[in-house]
Parts: sequence; structure tokens; C-alpha cells
Amino acid sequence: MDVDWCIFHPPSSAAEVLAGSPRVIAVGSTEELLALSCGENGNSLYEVAYDVPGKGRVVEAVVARVRNGISVNYTEPYMRRRDPDCLVVGDALPTDKERFRDRFGIDFSVVRQEAFEWLKSQELVIFGFQAGRPGVGLDTLVIAPANAGFFALGLAYLQGILPLDQIQAGFNPKAVIYTAPVFRHTHFNGKQVVVHNRLPDCYEMFSFNLYPGPSAKKGVYGMLIDLGEKENWVTAHCSTVQVVTPYDNVVTIMHEGASGGGKSEMLEQAHREPDGRLRLGENIITGEVRHLVIPRTCDLYPVTDDMALCHPSIQNGNGKLSVIDAEDAWFVRVNHITSYGTDPYLEKLTAQPSEPLLFLNIDAVPNGRALIWEHTMDAPGKPCPNPRVVVPRRVIPNIINDPVTVDVRSFGVRTPPCTKEQPSYGILGLFHVLPPALAWLWRLVAPRGFDNPSIIDTNGLSSEGVGSYWPFSPGRRVTQANLLLDQFVRFKRTRHILIPNQYIGAWKVGFMPQWIAREYLARRGSARFKSDQLRPARCSLLGYTLHQLHVEGSLIARWFLQVNTQPEVGDEAYDQGAEILYGFFRSQLQTFLEEDLHPLGRQIIECCLEGGSLEDYEKLIPVE
Repeated sequence: MDVDWCIFHPPSSAAEVLAGSPRVIAVGSTEELLALSCGENGNSLYEVAYDVPGKGRVVEAVVARVRNGISVNYTEPYMRRRDPDCLVVGDALPTDKERFRDRFGIDFSVVRQEAFEWLKSQELVIFGFQAGRPGVGLDTLVIAPANAGFFALGLAYLQGILPLDQIQAGFNPKAVIYTAPVFRHTHFNGKQVVVHNRLPDCYEMFSFNLYPGPSAKKGVYGMLIDLGEKENWVTAHCSTVQVVTPYDNVVTIMHEGASGGGKSEMLEQAHREPDGRLRLGENIITGEVRHLVIPRTCDLYPVTDDMALCHPSIQNGNGKLSVIDAEDAWFVRVNHITSYGTDPYLEKLTAQPSEPLLFLNIDAVPNGRALIWEHTMDAPGKPCPNPRVVVPRRVIPNIINDPVTVDVRSFGVRTPPCTKEQPSYGILGLFHVLPPALAWLWRLVAPRGFDNPSIIDTNGLSSEGVGSYWPFSPGRRVTQANLLLDQFVRFKRTRHILIPNQYIGAWKVGFMPQWIAREYLARRGSARFKSDQLRPARCSLLGYTLHQLHVEGSLIARWFLQVNTQPEVGDEAYDQGAEILYGFFRSQLQTFLEEDLHPLGRQIIECCLEGGSLEDYEKLIPVE
């Protein structure tokens, strides 16, 4: 017998939709959603399809039940990655984002009602969760077509699900997620569209597609950003890990960055060659390969993977930022796992998990086993660049569930190769030490960077914006810039670094820079750099570079630290790359110069626009 959906106390608009549906399935567990993911008849293969006027039956995704969970493959390669321009705002509240009317030429209230009418014609599934953390976030409802059980499962894994017997009289939904995938075809020319509609008494989000990235994950992120704007706190876009050295020293690193900036990788052990060495890099011109020997790497205790609450209630007043995870599961990208043995830890965790997982864009057969190196092909010989697996926090060993205090706050940038023949912004060394004012600027511009695997390609050096979470925010840039600036001013004991991935000049390095930086900084502990250990970078936007770097007795070659010393690059190409960075910063920072920007923020931005020195940045936010 189906449970009465009235127990969720839905807002009036949602109640009208549910009342009109031929059947509403109220669920309170991921087990129920697992059963729904392949239909209710115990199927091992299931097509999620809809009748589209003028097109007939359209299959959105094919779902396979596998031994280690559910494997989902979208029929269109476009749907396998997040479209960075999918968010539009349906309300009239202040925003810097494109409004629905401006993009589509019609008021959203019309499409909203059409979506409600379509949902009334469908069998629906409904469940509740708390966005964020209990006592901090929002009571939220999910209403989706019952045949899109895999999408609801992804949402329940990522954000949690409240058991039906725990739905109390006090459950008061202040947010509702509606899913109407057919509108992608009927209204939006096949594109991913997620509409945020901020009503006075309810935050509505309409997901008009079935890829969880823009809605089940980043859409909920937008809700938390909006809540933080009202209450003056931030949900950071980051991974966080406690690193424990072989000598029991503990350092907590918070790694931010745009999609593809290395957040998930910061939680991984460094990938080793078959002989156990670390492959530091390969020179793309000479073919030379450099290795590093670290017999024993640090132990990792993961805290967050992508979204971290920086709520006032968890700050302890010690001058360092404290964070806690905002999610119940992690949306792990595995495009870099290309063969068996690349990452034995993650391969074992996903191949033989303690409970079923959700795999996306992984080539798996019904009743077989989904393996994270078997990527779906977008075209013959072209694997999907965004294979994913949703891993609940509760199955991850050594995970930390309490707030942690951040010692080092890093920012990751995907960098292209840089050579004399093809100068680029790939001039970042292994890692750079930044003063707080400069670290704040990097978060305002947050470059998506080179060869981004997580989103639809964009040309050139593009920005993901404030804190690297601007694509998910429904509000105004300057509001988030001010909130972030407050963090950098208040938490002066947290240190700041900048880390590239993919290339250092002419050397292909993948994510090795952040793994080496993690090992090195953990071993240093709380020791501050001496003046003779750091050198001002040739480009002041890059803060300080290390003069020398030893890790476990191994010396890292200078050209990995100071890219202009590479014979394949040199000073001239480096300076051309620096000018690319300066041009990018100038173009992006102009948008923040609004009347309500904090005066200190205006000073920092004007310092950059005027070509300020490293010393100028240090004076603006002095460190303790």
C-alpha cells in the first residue's frame, strides 16, 4: 500500500501536483529507489523514455542493474557532462545570472504551470531530505517521475533521504525539486536547463534534464549558496583531507578550484608506476621522464569532496577556518582511471562496495560488474571524459564526520603546455605560496582551465567565478565576493597556496603537483617558510615560488618550480604567458567593481588592475 504523501507537508503548489498524479510513491530509503531504478518488475535492463510531441518515444538513458549497483548511460554524449550555462533564474529577485524571460522570451510562470500539468500526468516518486546539515540547511522535497528512479537515487545518495518514520510534524519543506525531463525537448531545444525560482516561502528548483550534475548536485548547492547569502556564510567548493605523516604529524588541507581542478584527486593516494616510483612528469618535446621516490606516503583521512559548509556555528575562534561536509555522498570523476591498477584503493572500493553504488557513463552489462576504467564511448575511439561514480560517505574508510580546522587552503588550476613556440598561461610551478589578498583574487576569477573534463568545452581561458562556485549561484557576484573576503580577513592563520595540474611548462604532470605538495606540506607541519626558501615569482599574480624543494631526500629540479628556467620555455614565453594571465584577471575583475563591494575588496582589485607588486598585496591583508 502506497504511503500518503501528505506526511511531507508539501507547499500548496506541490500538493496540487501530487493530488493530480495517478500514483505517488512515497519512499524513505535508497533501497526503495534502487528497486525503482530499473522499473518495478525486477528488470536488469531498463530504458528511461518519454513520449515527446513531434518526436515520438525518446530514450534519455539506459539503466543496467549490476552486481555492485546501478549503471546509467545517457544516449546523447551531450548529456554526459554538465552544461556550464544551464542555470537560469525564474524569479525577479536580485541576480547577475540570466533570467528565464531574457533567454527564452516568456515568463517562467507560464512554463512552471506547464511543468506542473505534465507532472500531474505522470506516476511520481517523492521523498524528503535536509539540504546541508541537520539544523543548518533546508527541509527539501523531491518530486520526480517514477520511471526516473535512478535520478532520484542519485539525489538521495548525494543529499540524503529521510526515513518515512522520521518525517515529523516539524518537517517543513522550504525547498522543492521538480524533475520534468521531457521539457528539454519540448521547450529548450535539447539543452540542459535548470531553473531556480526563489519564492518568498519556498525555493523551487526545476530540473529539466536527468544528468544529476546541474541539479541533484549543483542545484542543491545553489540553494545552500542562497541560504548562506541570507545568513552571511559560505558553502565552499572544495575537497578537504587530513594528512597524517609517517611521523604522526597532522595537517588539514582544503583544496578549491573550478570543475576539473583536482578536488577529488586531492583525496587520492599518488598514482605509482609498476616499480613503485612516482612519475613526476614527461617532457613533451624531448620525451624525457622524471621520477620521484617516496617509499611511504602519508595516510589520508577524507573530510569533504566537493561542498563544505563554513557555517558560523562550527568556527572555533583560533584564527583558522573550520569546515564540515555539506553532502551525504561524493560524485567522483574517474576519467583518469584508464586501466586496472591505476588506483587500487578506489578500484576496490567501487568494484566490491559494502552497498550498491550509482555509476554514470561506465560501460557495464546487466548483471555484470561496473568497473571504473571501462568508460562509455562518446564516439569510436573517444571515451567519455566525464565518467562518474556516486559513493556514499558511509562506505568510505577513515572518513571524518566532524568539523575540521584548515591549516592550508590550496587552489587548483588546469594548465596547458607552455613552450617558446606556443606560449600559454601554463607558467605555474609545482606550487606557489600566496598572500591572502592574492588568494582571494584567484577565487574571484577561478579559471576553468585547460581541457576541462567535467563540463561542455569552452574556448580559451574562461572563468568559473567567485570561489569557483559562481555557476551554481542564483544571486550576485559581489555578495559572494564580500563573503569570501571576510573569510580571508578573519582566518589569517590559514596559509594559502596555488597548484597547477596537467602541465608545468613543457612537462606533462597530471595531478602529481598536488600530490607532491600535499606530502611536502604535511611533513613541514606548522613550520613557516623562511625568507631564503621563497622567491617572488616572476609574475606577481603567482605570489612566491620555492627556491628549492626536497621531499624525503629527493630534490625536485628547479624547472618544475620556476618555469622560465626550462630551456623549452625561457623568459620571453613565460612573460607572454604572464600577460595572458593578467589580461584574464583584468577582464574578470572589472565585473566586481560595484557600489556595495567591500572597500578593502575594491583596493585589492584596483591593486591588480594597476599591476601591483607582491609587496602591495601583502600590505592589504597582513598575515599574523
